[in-house]
Amino acid sequence: MSIAICGGAGYIGSHVVQKLIEENRDIVVIDNLEYGHKSAIATPNFYRGNIGDKDFLKTVFKKHNVDTVVHLCAYIEVGESVLHPDKYYINNVVNAINLLNVMKEMDIKNFIFSSTAAVYGEPDIIPLVETSNKNPSNAYGETKYAFENALKWYSNAYGINYVIFRYFNVAGAHPNGHIGEDHSPESHLVPIVLQVPLGQRENIKIFGDDYPTKDGTCVRDYIHVCDLANAHSLAIDYLKKGGENTILNLGNGAGFTVKEVIDVAREITGHSIPTEIVSRRAGDPSELVASSEKAKTVLGFTPQFAELKTIIETAWNWHKSHPNGFNDK
Repeated sequence: MSIAICGGAGYIGSHVVQKLIEENRDIVVIDNLEYGHKSAIATPNFYRGNIGDKDFLKTVFKKHNVDTVVHLCAYIEVGESVLHPDKYYINNVVNAINLLNVMKEMDIKNFIFSSTAAVYGEPDIIPLVETSNKNPSNAYGETKYAFENALKWYSNAYGINYVIFRYFNVAGAHPNGHIGEDHSPESHLVPIVLQVPLGQRENIKIFGDDYPTKDGTCVRDYIHVCDLANAHSLAIDYLKKGGENTILNLGNGAGFTVKEVIDVAREITGHSIPTEIVSRRAGDPSELVASSEKAKTVLGFTPQFAELKTIIETAWNWHKSHPNGFNDK
């Protein structure tokens, strides 16, 4: 029996694949390479295609005798989702439900879904727990939450067992230096900050310094991508052993402002990293910090790369050695 990693050529997906390969798991990777990179995939069992293509999925799942699906192939850009919600609903909801339909038809029971802290919207308590109010402030978060609810009803009706992970801000790179974060265009804070010492941009734009936080900039919880990958491995074992459906936050439980992230990057790179204050972005909550206590209790999850300095150091090592990313487009 094998594990299908849908979106396995992406940033998070490639690290999940690497972790499972290190554990000698039988895996197959599916990705349409719209945003992923073929050179990030460390297995020959790769199929290029879209999860909206039912016949394609059936062929791959049957060939590899898939019994577990990890779904990581959503569109994720908050700003774009506000401007183009149609794109997000088609891929993040319609195509994802097609994936569930194939699982239903083929009697595949184990499913791990990458959701997001964006389902909470502007939080009323910090740190956020899994039962906190859900009030997405952008279409990205809304589509993730819509699929979470669809998954619950599919499970009730068809016996699909699931773990839903609500990611907070994922950053860093694998210590082996072979894989890291490469989006085009880049929209995540840590790699954007590191583009300045790489000479790829002149400064960092800070989107708002009037939030109700200690220095006026947004606060986020950063989790290392390898810790995230480890959580997926734990979830696979949990489901295979008959674990109950569960929803888990994945973060470090500590929040850092945008200015604090920039200060740590300055220390690591030795670059001044100039900044420019600009207007807020639509849909950006002021503070998102996780409680991961439930993940620790249910899965035994413990972050191994919890320090912000470590997270940024691994990212910097990747970007220094890959200034143009994978360069395979």
